[in-house]
Amino acid sequence: AVGAATGMCEAIKCMGKDSYVVVDPNKNLSKLLISYVEDNSIKRYYITPEEALAKSDPNTLVIVCDTHNPDLVESKELLAKCRELSKTDADAGYVVENSDLLTKPSMWIFGGDGWAYDIGYGGLDHVLASGENVNVLVFDTEVYSNTGGQSSKATPLGAVAKFAASGKKVKKKDLAQIAMAYGYVYVAQIAMGANPAQTLLALKEAESYNGPSLIIAYAPCINHGVKAGMNKAMLEMRNAVRSGYWNLLRYNPDLAEKGLNPLSLDSGKPDESFRDFLMGEVRYNSLKLKFPEEAENLFARSEETAMERYDALLRRSSFT
Repeated sequence: AVGAATGMCEAIKCMGKDSYVVVDPNKNLSKLLISYVEDNSIKRYYITPEEALAKSDPNTLVIVCDTHNPDLVESKELLAKCRELSKTDADAGYVVENSDLLTKPSMWIFGGDGWAYDIGYGGLDHVLASGENVNVLVFDTEVYSNTGGQSSKATPLGAVAKFAASGKKVKKKDLAQIAMAYGYVYVAQIAMGANPAQTLLALKEAESYNGPSLIIAYAPCINHGVKAGMNKAMLEMRNAVRSGYWNLLRYNPDLAEKGLNPLSLDSGKPDESFRDFLMGEVRYNSLKLKFPEEAENLFARSEETAMERYDALLRRSSFT
């Protein structure tokens, strides 16, 4: 953005107008880009937001970019100056008319687990690794729901699905742990039926975090065969968390910068039966009916994996 704006300044100079690029001196990217510019005739275009407010000449164009602080961009002072100039300057009038666009837009990407965990994972990983301020919300049904219920990397150990008719033999990919490994990605696992307040908090934190965020939402699906019925989806989310099948967590890199533990485990120690939760869904119960010995083996491994996962998260979130 800074490079493109600099090119615009050069073009505007040919039109007989002065122009400047507003950059945030506190951003590492701004410092890096400007450090590579050796030509002082180019460097003169770069000014701080505070300096921009002092530019009131109608022949001067100020280009605002490379900032994630809406209050800095859409300040009352800057808009007030534009309003003063708008009577005689068309550019200032355009800014006033479109002042809502000065505020940083909220960017969200929505997708299912088949895309996020499996066929679209390369693209998701590329977006998260970019460091850009983009939010991703994944609806985790643990199966390819829209294409007929095929098994994917999001399908848990022991679940029955197409291409896993005798139960999936390997455990589910831990997308949250992979994303947390970057250290600069905000990550959360939520289940609205289990804890609405935690869901809202995670969404607010992700939106306010100046960087990539990934929220993975547990989503009961018709392919699960929830015996209580899909009208009990919120209760099924609660049962998933209380049994230890699903964990609620938030990983906030901003806390690490303050010397605090970035990981918060928001679900308590499992206090309901893991097996009862599994037996409440046809995708698990059907395996017990058709292959009882194999079901017992896979369910035991699945419960052990779930308890180990919770203990590992508990230990990690307890570090100070």
